Amino acid sequence: MKFVAFERKLQGTGASRRLRFAGKVPGIVYGAGEPAVIELDHNALYHAMKKEAFHSSILDMEVDGKVTQVLLRDFQMHPYKQQVLHVDFQRVDATTKITKKVPLHFVGEAESPAVKTDKGTINHVLTQLEITCLAQQLPEFIEVDLSGVTLGHSVHVNDLKLADHIKVVTHGKPNPVIATPVAAVVEEIIVAAAPAADDKKKKKK
Repeated sequence: MKFVAFERKLQGTGASRRLRFAGKVPGIVYGAGEPAVIELDHNALYHAMKKEAFHSSILDMEVDGKVTQVLLRDFQMHPYKQQVLHVDFQRVDATTKITKKVPLHFVGEAESPAVKTDKGTINHVLTQLEITCLAQQLPEFIEVDLSGVTLGHSVHVNDLKLADHIKVVTHGKPNPVIATPVAAVVEEIIVAAAPAADDKKKKKK
C-alpha cells in the first residue's frame, strides 16, 4: 500500500493541536537514520487504517516525491472521537528484522468434521500471532486451515504451515492453542406430565 505524507515544519504541543484542527495528523518516522517528523491528511489516513493490510504489511510512504518503505508501529486515537491523534512509522530495508503481530485468517471451518458432521462450532482462541522475521518477508496474514478439525482435537501453533524464515513468539508458552472445537449444545425440553385421573376427581369435589 502507498500513502502520502508531508514534512512537518513545526513541532510541539501547540503546533500539533493546530495541525489536528486543520484536519492533519502529526507523526514520526524512525529507524535507519535520523527520526523525521511528518504530517498526514487525517481523512486519508483514517480510511487507510480501516484496511488490515495497513497494519500488517510494508507500506510505501511518499514524502516530497521520495518513496520510503515503512511499517506502522503505533498510533493514538481520541478517547471518544473517531480521530487519529498521532502515528509512528518505522523505516525498513532488506536487512531489518522485526517482531510484529500478524492477523490470522481462518479457512475451511464449514467443511471440518467438527462443524459439518458433528454440528459443533470452532472457537477462535487467537486472532493474531506475534512473529519475528525480516521486514521484507513479513506476511500480510497467516492462514489457518480448519478443514480437518474434529471434536476433541484443537489446532496449535505447531500445526501451522509456516515458512522457515518465520518464527512465532509464544512468550514462554510451548505450543499455544489457536482454535478449539466445541460440541453442539443439546437442549432438553421437559414436558410437564398430565394430572392423574384421581387428582382431577379431587379437584372437582
